[in-house]
Amino acid sequence: MPNEVAFLLCAALTLAAAVAAMSMRNLVHCALCAAGAFAGLAMLYLQLNAQFVGFAQLLVYVGAIAILIVFTVLLTRGAEILPGVSATSPAPWMGLLVGALVVACLIGSIVASPGLFRLPSQTADAPVQKIGEQLMNQCIMPLETIGLLLTAALLGAVVIAMREPPDQ
Repeated sequence: MPNEVAFLLCAALTLAAAVAAMSMRNLVHCALCAAGAFAGLAMLYLQLNAQFVGFAQLLVYVGAIAILIVFTVLLTRGAEILPGVSATSPAPWMGLLVGALVVACLIGSIVASPGLFRLPSQTADAPVQKIGEQLMNQCIMPLETIGLLLTAALLGAVVIAMREPPDQ
């Protein structure tokens, strides 16, 4: 019972943060709410005993992607929505129709899946320490290559952001 209550609290936090991220008008607040939704997902992963995925969610999405979004919004100084200007679509029913179609396709795929009624063959045992040892012993070259690529991408983003606009 306490596990179910914790799950419901984490799910409610995640959903509330996601809905707030979609509905707020201030871009910085939207980015912070998205970070809250990412953190809620990490809590759900940790509750499901998927420690590596939960910690990766925290490090990659909350620690990197959300901060990158906040810095992007602050550096670009995105245009604020003016009061009195409608921010909604003239045909909101079209979005509801597309959303219902996507949900129907997902439900149809899940129901038609042959793996739906099979039991898993064995439980996966992948503690964080074991995954870390594998990454640092057998997969060191791909890990270092990804690190170099991400560093090059960050430097490229800084160079692009620091460019001065042309004089008119």
